[in-house]
Amino acid sequence: MIYVLDGDGSTQVWYDEHHKVSFEWRRGSLFAIPLNAFHRHFNGRGDRPARFLAVTNAPVVMNLFHNVDFVFNTPFTFDDRFSGQDNYFDGQGKFMRAYNGRATLETNFVPDTHSIELQALAARGAGGRNISFELAHQTMAAHISEFPVGTYKKGHQHGPGAHVIILSGKGYSLLWPEGEERRRCDWRPGTLVVPPNLWFHQHFNSGAEPARYLALRWGSRRYDMGGAIRGETGDSHVDRKQGGAQIEYPDEDPDIHRIF
Repeated sequence: MIYVLDGDGSTQVWYDEHHKVSFEWRRGSLFAIPLNAFHRHFNGRGDRPARFLAVTNAPVVMNLFHNVDFVFNTPFTFDDRFSGQDNYFDGQGKFMRAYNGRATLETNFVPDTHSIELQALAARGAGGRNISFELAHQTMAAHISEFPVGTYKKGHQHGPGAHVIILSGKGYSLLWPEGEERRRCDWRPGTLVVPPNLWFHQHFNSGAEPARYLALRWGSRRYDMGGAIRGETGDSHVDRKQGGAQIEYPDEDPDIHRIF
């Protein structure tokens, strides 16, 4: 998955050298390259750089096959996923069945993560809104969450590799291994927070506008790697007392309210 941090430009994607598909992106765009496809990025501006953040499952794949030549040099084309369709990156997408109440959009390109409309999701906290993405039929996961001024997300834990990019708002996160002291991380637009493996974490909006973030990680909901998205802890939207990995409001440490 590729998230455009700054700039604007375009990308070409192809399996067949004589049939390349191009699309344009700008700051805030999110897209995924089809598996094993050739691609080339172009900076559309001559007066400033373009920057992007890429989150991939390369470590998992390399550990799985432990053969660098195979991983980087196999010529196989996944034309069941991408066969040069001109509309592959048109940004339209279609909504899939909701997972635990989460609206899920199947797409290959999100033009603007800052303005895309979200849907209500109360499970993670009062007033919260969310949308999940299934991108390019891959095994990566992405979602956007937003929560109102003066509110916070419920604490939860999950496996490693979640990259949380702050899109708007100001606040802080508390992160801690179970039974240990909490660490505080203040954030603003552009901050990247990566919770360590199985650490509880909780996000607080202490600013004057809704806080919105984009989270990228491995383990999609459609292709969940045999339950990898739930991992050892169960679903992160389900109460711990019911086998999940979320701390509900009545079970929080009283210090959470005192600090906030």
